[in-house]
This record gives sequence, structure tokens and C-alpha cells, in this order.
Amino acid sequence: MSNALLGARISLVSKKNIRYEGVLYSINESDATVALQNVRSFGTEGREKGEPPAADGTPAAFVPPSDAQHAYLLFRGCDIKDLH
Repeated sequence: MSNALLGARISLVSKKNIRYEGVLYSINESDATVALQNVRSFGTEGREKGEPPAADGTPAAFVPPSDAQHAYLLFRGCDIKDLH
């Protein structure tokens, strides 16, 4: 991902199937992190259905959307499932 996208609105889905939207604030290639600014969480939006249970047998959990807006969130690259 190019730093030319800094300041662009980004949609990110975590490995836990939670979708976040925010403004791309930074990309740190050495730490493999992505920071978003003015971030909202839209929850799992039904993506937990059809996901296999965890290794301990726990089913994938539904996470509701949140009305809260976070000033900044930092994501590790290994925790990101989809980014666009």
C-alpha cells in the first residue's frame, strides 16, 4: 500500500471479522502496523456466520456496531484480514 493513500478513507476488516472505517493516518512497514484516524466500528455485520469455531470449540462471536468514534486505532498487519 502506498503512502500516497494517507488521508484516504479506508475500510478494514480484522481477523475477528470486525469492520472498521477511518482515515488512513500512517503505515509503518518496519513494525507492520496501520493506523486509522476518526475510526468507527461496524461490528461483524454477519461475517461470523459460516466461520469455523475456534480451536477450543467456541463459536465465532457476533459483535454489534458501535456509535463511538475513536480518535486513533493501531492495527498490526497480522490482525488484518482485508483492507480497501
